[in-house]
Amino acid sequence: MAESLTQDIAFRLLKTISMVLLGKEDQLSIAITAFLGGGHCLVEDKPGMGKTVMARAFARAVKGTFKRIQFTSDLLPSDILGVQVYDSEAREFVFHPGPVFANVVLADEINRTNPRTQSALMEAMTERAVTVENRRFELPAPFFLIATQNPIELYGAYPLPESELDRFLVRIQLGYPSPEIEQQVIARGGFEDKVDTLVRPVVTPQELLDAGQEVDRVKVAEGLLQYVVALGNELRRHPQLEFGVSTRGLIGLVRLARVNALVQGRDFCTPDDIKRFVPASLVHRLRRRGSTGQDVANRQEVHALLQEVLARVPVPG
Repeated sequence: MAESLTQDIAFRLLKTISMVLLGKEDQLSIAITAFLGGGHCLVEDKPGMGKTVMARAFARAVKGTFKRIQFTSDLLPSDILGVQVYDSEAREFVFHPGPVFANVVLADEINRTNPRTQSALMEAMTERAVTVENRRFELPAPFFLIATQNPIELYGAYPLPESELDRFLVRIQLGYPSPEIEQQVIARGGFEDKVDTLVRPVVTPQELLDAGQEVDRVKVAEGLLQYVVALGNELRRHPQLEFGVSTRGLIGLVRLARVNALVQGRDFCTPDDIKRFVPASLVHRLRRRGSTGQDVANRQEVHALLQEVLARVPVPG
């Protein structure tokens, strides 16, 4: 198969963003796959690990509109979605769009705000539109949300509702860099103020839309779909899980596999395409019994359960 547009875009994005997020190629490739799959990405880690740098680099690499929302405890839904303002000359209410109206939106520290404001993003994430005072407004296409989140154990963090977590296609964790990489980052003084100079726009919004049509054409065999459903059912029956994965989660898993197939130069999916993205696409959708659901211990235990299920469910021949 000749090089696809999706494969070319993935290479460009990885090469560009790696300039400011050193030594994190694996996590970046997962985020890029979600990006090309038209989904949203949740970046969860402790402060100072490069979450915002990664999100800003993604936005910078796309030749579209970009808005950043700093989530705080006093943020209101209207601060995100926009408001209707009365125009005395026109004698009518005029809608002033909020920062969610952009191709790439960075929701920084999304769990620093209250549940009411968090929920304001749910319609935008699912339907690429928002409703304000009974009027529906379409968001720009493509629309990608990259949210950063601090661990729930930290002071001033609110848990994200399960229904909102389920709308993120992937969840990644950057982790500490290796000593060699950390030394390079310290020597450079970090990359927070270097994103705009080191990262250049390399992808257009139209290219992303065209890549999405390529993804839709990737073939998934019936046996592979049965394998995905078997994984989902095994998780739903697992005695250590309070609830299993949603149908939305399984659809997202197949979407990621399709993108990965294209990036690997194929127009069909294999079991390895599915297995590679099970942790990143499902870990945030599951809760272990007796857990608060979003604490670090739950993530680690659920990750181990996912590996156990992957080893137990037969792979199609």
